[in-house]
Amino acid sequence: MDDKIIGTEMYSKACDFLDKRFPEGWGGCAVMRTADGKFLISVALENFNSGAGLCMETGAMCEAQKYNLRITHSMCVTRSSEKAKPIILTACGICQERRMFWGDSVKVAVTNPKNEIIFRTLDELSPYHWSGAFSDEEQEKYSSEVS
Repeated sequence: MDDKIIGTEMYSKACDFLDKRFPEGWGGCAVMRTADGKFLISVALENFNSGAGLCMETGAMCEAQKYNLRITHSMCVTRSSEKAKPIILTACGICQERRMFWGDSVKVAVTNPKNEIIFRTLDELSPYHWSGAFSDEEQEKYSSEVS
């Protein structure tokens, strides 16, 4: 399926979710698409102690691992209020690192001036990632051992 179609569907699901989960004020969520076409949505684990919180993507990634699903596309969306248009956020370095579990071909929606739906692979976002020191076979062996 075309990335534009996938991205449009992901953005729509994120916006619908934001309206339901955060009817007023700030809202943010992550949507991940799996290889079998499922969509997983999660929110940040907020906490009074911000050091105990987790990014909005973490829940969906844990869900994918729980069900042994492969993530192919990822998008983070936030808005400042219920009246503001949701914007796309590029995943932070920690969450990019977490996505590497599924390989450097995972596509991540990226922040851009026009808020267009643009995906970049993890390899494009981090072309010098440390995992490049290991062969594909070594990386595959690790992934199969932990999944």
